[in-house]
Amino acid sequence: MTNTGSVIGLMAKPRRMSVRAVGLLAMVALATSVGTAATQNAEVPRLETNQSYLEEVMRTATLSINDPIAVFAFVLGSLPDRVKVYPTENYYYFAFAHDGKRYAGNIRLDASNRDEGKVIFAYYEDLSEWREQSPVIHIVLDASQGAKVEKLERLIYRVEYGTKSVVFLLNDLSQVQPPATAIGPNEKYIGPIFDESGIRFFFVYNSKLKIFHYILDETVKVADELVPSRRTNRLLIGKRTDFAFYQDHHLDRKIMVGAYEGNIRANNYFDGPFDQLPDNFIEGETLREIILTLEPSLKGRIDRFGGSPDGSIRYMIAPYLAYRTEADLYVFHRCATRKKSAGTTYYNCFVSDNVSKRSPGSGSRH
Repeated sequence: MTNTGSVIGLMAKPRRMSVRAVGLLAMVALATSVGTAATQNAEVPRLETNQSYLEEVMRTATLSINDPIAVFAFVLGSLPDRVKVYPTENYYYFAFAHDGKRYAGNIRLDASNRDEGKVIFAYYEDLSEWREQSPVIHIVLDASQGAKVEKLERLIYRVEYGTKSVVFLLNDLSQVQPPATAIGPNEKYIGPIFDESGIRFFFVYNSKLKIFHYILDETVKVADELVPSRRTNRLLIGKRTDFAFYQDHHLDRKIMVGAYEGNIRANNYFDGPFDQLPDNFIEGETLREIILTLEPSLKGRIDRFGGSPDGSIRYMIAPYLAYRTEADLYVFHRCATRKKSAGTTYYNCFVSDNVSKRSPGSGSRH
């Protein structure tokens, strides 16, 4: 688990659109609540039923599924007039059933081109762990195709197509700062991350060791229950997300060390934060300069977000392990307990060379 000169877990890989869908009933207009609107309480869970799921997958659909413009019109037309985009790489995820198959996708207001009036749309047959990714249909839309993107405020955009108009509220985390106990020696805070799993992170870079970490943001309520592993209470795993964290010996913080491999293969909400970098909050050339320090050969080939000019690839930052069993994660504890008095090299223990893969043609990075 030590760094031997290269940054373990960081690779330039073809970029996927991160069109993720997870959960049995995560479809457009599928969730069904019990009771009338007048009696619903915001604090009561929303009930989802197998009846609604089955009726949706059995319903005959007339959508031209291979026509991306038609599908975009359907998705945009199904949204309310205002939506909130939580993930920090600005993906608005969706899923739907069509002729007995599930499709997943996203509308993305990419920080690199949204102010040019562009919106990115992608969708494909939903993934399973056991099979390879199906072809992704991906299109960049602008006024020439009838899609209008208008900036209303710094992080508020209106997207129009035909008679439908939707305002997208991007997630404003500009005031989020980590506590002093979350930043270690030689570390630079790059920005806040809101992952599509609902977990927040502080994204940091250690300039001495040339490694990245995703630090759990505990300044807000963590939307998961973290349970200790059987071997040590320093290693904690989320019941909902399957994210694994290690409790730092030196600082009051938890470092992400693992994402479950099955979730990575399925490209679902729980494949880890590598595809939700803090694009709206990266200052100037900060990230590009760091990446070029690690990979000088990329000079002139990436933008300030670490992506290629055409958006087909993005530099992948995934220092955590793609694990199959809890036992796979014990390597972090063995290393950390062995090196906890070894100065700053201790933090090399939390970088894995077993990284998640990115597949061609998908939109956020995998």
